[in-house]
Amino acid sequence: MVSRLILVLGDQLSESLSALREADREADTVVMAEVVEEATYVRHHPKKIALIFSAMRKFSAVLEDAGWTVAYSQLDDTDNAGSIVGELLRRAEQTGAKEVICTEPGEWRLINKLTHAPIRTRMLPDDRFLASHAEFEAWADGRKALRMEYFYRDMRRKTGLLMEGEKPAGGQWNFDHDNRKPAPGDIAPEGPLKFGPDNITGDVLALVEAKFDDHFGDLRPFWFATTRAQALEALDHFITHSLPRFGDFQDAMLRGEEFLFHAILSPYLNIGLLGPLEICQAAEAAYKSGHAPINAVEGFIRQIIGWREYVRGIYFLEGPEYAQRNALNQTRDLPSVYWGGETKMACMAAAIDQTAREAYAHHIQRLMVTGNFALLAGIDPGQVADWYLEVYADAFEWVEAPNVVGMSQFADGGVIASKPYVSSGAYINRMSDYCKGCAYKVNQKTGEGACPFNTLYWHFLDRHRDRFSGNARMGNMYRTWDRMDEDKRKTVLADAEAVLAKLDAGEVV
Repeated sequence: MVSRLILVLGDQLSESLSALREADREADTVVMAEVVEEATYVRHHPKKIALIFSAMRKFSAVLEDAGWTVAYSQLDDTDNAGSIVGELLRRAEQTGAKEVICTEPGEWRLINKLTHAPIRTRMLPDDRFLASHAEFEAWADGRKALRMEYFYRDMRRKTGLLMEGEKPAGGQWNFDHDNRKPAPGDIAPEGPLKFGPDNITGDVLALVEAKFDDHFGDLRPFWFATTRAQALEALDHFITHSLPRFGDFQDAMLRGEEFLFHAILSPYLNIGLLGPLEICQAAEAAYKSGHAPINAVEGFIRQIIGWREYVRGIYFLEGPEYAQRNALNQTRDLPSVYWGGETKMACMAAAIDQTAREAYAHHIQRLMVTGNFALLAGIDPGQVADWYLEVYADAFEWVEAPNVVGMSQFADGGVIASKPYVSSGAYINRMSDYCKGCAYKVNQKTGEGACPFNTLYWHFLDRHRDRFSGNARMGNMYRTWDRMDEDKRKTVLADAEAVLAKLDAGEVV
């Protein structure tokens, strides 16, 4: 039998991977490679690189223990070709293999490279997800609006999660209205389970430190799970300690409490150490046993079988150009504050400082602080999307692009969101303690010291009036704007222009 090469990528660390199921353990060679191209096509956070490389090394050992022949390339190997395709060609020459079997990657960039590789490549579906491309396409066919809520209900029916016969547990599909509480200052979250680096991870940290020390973000301390066993421990820790209060405070933001009751399981889920169904079943079991309330469990499960599956469906449905869309024609360059530059905005400083340290921020920090500011300020959505892809440990383009281009920046023109997610400083003040002690006054609408979110909010609505004034969900916003006297509107716009001029000049905002 002729040997084939079985490609396993750094976000495909699952023994149930379709490419492995197709392979012959006795004859084929598994190829895994740490390559510069994948670490630098955007300048990924050092913690993200270390997580993936460390998990890859340990997964290769799992495969070898299971009887697989693994050709593993470390980043600093002398003969490392520096790219996935280059490594496949090198291993083909060594083994005489004429064919590569792979599982479909999670971004069009790499799909294109493998499709056009100068070696026969057979690409199999990534069936670690609950909805196939064909299933999502069938759901989307003929719909005027592709709203996640209706897809989510179908996924509940398909999986049986939180279902009581044909009806949803608790009598309703969605308990989101119960999950918007600001966090009281006296809570003491357990936080995620943290793991000290072992020798393998220590070697990876030294490598990343030497090769990627100029990338944004702190490498140490490093505490991520890097094996399936550790990821399962992290899942159990979340279910036991944090899930019961996750729902109530999932949108809250507090200084000094980066994680609150969030799971921090998405990095493990997105690289293959955990599967979506086993996570959701663990949460459902907590509800059925009385350990966690329905609002917490439903909100958590919705993020996985609803939102996560939905955005993947959108990414592949919309095609390779989706990530480059710019429906609002926003062209301002990403300001230095996103790279840790000085700012007087306490909320932006908190979210970005946390991102630099942890390669993590939760969904409201991403959507309503850093994303909201980028949208209001007219920043190029391509630059915004690249930033999110670079700085977060759980970011891969299939999940990141729809969240940023669609949900956060409305750059897809409304494929995902029915309206742009913009707000003044009032929302941030309601959901966080960031505004206390900020150099800006959140309740001040104009003049020196006014919160930039307040003036930029109205500036955004004014400059995009032709597009949004007829949006039924935005009518109240425009009626409020129109009720202001003309002089006040002029002052608001002038103050916003002054903020934008400072951004363009590289001055501190």
